[in-house]
Amino acid sequence: MYNKLKTLIDGALNISCVLEVPKDKKLGHFALPTFQFAKELKKAPNIIAQEFANKLQNLEEIDKLEVVGGYINFFVSDIFLENCIDNLDSKKEKKQQRILIEYVSANPTGPLHIGHARGAILGDSLYKIGKYLGYDIVSEYYVNDAGEQIVKLGKSICAFGKNEFYNEELVIPEGCYNGEYVRELAREAKEKFGIDCFKACDTDSKLLEQISIFGKDKMLQEIKDNLAKIGIYFDSYVSEVDMYKDWDSTLEILQKNNAIYKKDEKLWIKSTEYGDEKDRSLMRENGEMAYIVGDIIYHRNKFMRNFDRYINIWGADHHGYIARIKASLEFLGFSSDKLEIILSQMVALLKDKQAYKMSKRAGNFILMKDVVDDVGSDALRLVFLSKKADTQLEFDVEDLNRHDASNPVYYINYAHARIHTLFEKSNTSFENIEKQSLQNLSESLKNLLVLSLRLDKVLEDSFKDRAPNKVVEFLKNLSAEFHHFYNEEKILETQNEKQTLYALKIVANSIKNGLSLLGVNAKTKM
Repeated sequence: MYNKLKTLIDGALNISCVLEVPKDKKLGHFALPTFQFAKELKKAPNIIAQEFANKLQNLEEIDKLEVVGGYINFFVSDIFLENCIDNLDSKKEKKQQRILIEYVSANPTGPLHIGHARGAILGDSLYKIGKYLGYDIVSEYYVNDAGEQIVKLGKSICAFGKNEFYNEELVIPEGCYNGEYVRELAREAKEKFGIDCFKACDTDSKLLEQISIFGKDKMLQEIKDNLAKIGIYFDSYVSEVDMYKDWDSTLEILQKNNAIYKKDEKLWIKSTEYGDEKDRSLMRENGEMAYIVGDIIYHRNKFMRNFDRYINIWGADHHGYIARIKASLEFLGFSSDKLEIILSQMVALLKDKQAYKMSKRAGNFILMKDVVDDVGSDALRLVFLSKKADTQLEFDVEDLNRHDASNPVYYINYAHARIHTLFEKSNTSFENIEKQSLQNLSESLKNLLVLSLRLDKVLEDSFKDRAPNKVVEFLKNLSAEFHHFYNEEKILETQNEKQTLYALKIVANSIKNGLSLLGVNAKTKM
């Protein structure tokens, strides 16, 4: 609706306008502010508004308008409303921009915790919304499967294996992994490699490597399974191990562009030249490649695939990595402006106003799987998307059991289910209701319908601002307007029953489509 209306007004006035929605819906469905044209036209905004209004008042798409100061407030006509609904199912115009979005990318050394879930849900929702809007967008998971962390997983498995099958005291090597999930891996390793593997790995480095890779593969599959429980799948998985084959050619480019120097027998990248607080070593104390090396190679690989935009969703604790990665891209000859990094803040989870219990299986954090089993995928997704990612999120899972407006999961779904219940009571098919005229709707029903048709604009804004919380707010507002209409108006057994139901079907579809793009299933019964 918004874009169609903006195109119409732009053409009539020969300008590029911005339309707003008045806070007081009695003023109009939309408002056109004229302040931005005052300098160019050298006139007061109220005079410009009156001149613009004179040109717009005869358009059949506008029902009535009023000039208030520098604003033109107006209502859309029934004809325009019907035209918008007739074109609801038209395909979205393909956007030219190609986008690669990377998210989650949790190390495959343990199960997903609740912190991973926020970035995962944010990324998946942006991916879904971007696809819907016509962007050529690809989702990707970067698997950190190289380096000492994977070896430590193998050592941890062996330590648990000795404890489990040889009754030895459980001694976790320094920096390795604890938690019952490692014991589970040890039991599975015994079936594959035999009971003797746990002691043999102390001297057999190749066996230790095999156990490490086995554990990594098992954890990666568990991560994929956990993500599937909340409806998240990726277009591609990229392995850090596979990336390292390109290190020599990457290093050659960095050296050619004077990005590298040697100090204390180590290689350093001059990241301070692009705003980093200090230069970064490319090597650890033990002689292994530093974590940044894999990231440099991976981001070169990304940019060589010629996307127009690259979006990374990282945890807030990765803030310090931004400058060094952008510096490496500049040294590699790419524009770091194409890389956009969204930091996902921490989540504080409560249950009955007490801290949510840590998982016994994980040892020292809350498993995403446990929370999904507790509240369900839909509730988790909707709550995690209720605030922008750069703000901290705290919620009590018991609040999700409330049957009132304070629980958005219930409130939005209840609106959708209520509409379906109306159809059941009327013995009218929701799917096959005949198209009804939308002429002469009541003011409250027309306002509700116009609000529901703003969904596409909300989706565009939410994607542009990387803020799916705007969709959640829209759905809450739309649901509130419907509940108010339901409580105030008689719907069934009236002269306009079918017309009202047809309009409410469109409202229900907006709720369903909005929820779907957030990865949430709309309920038809409550």
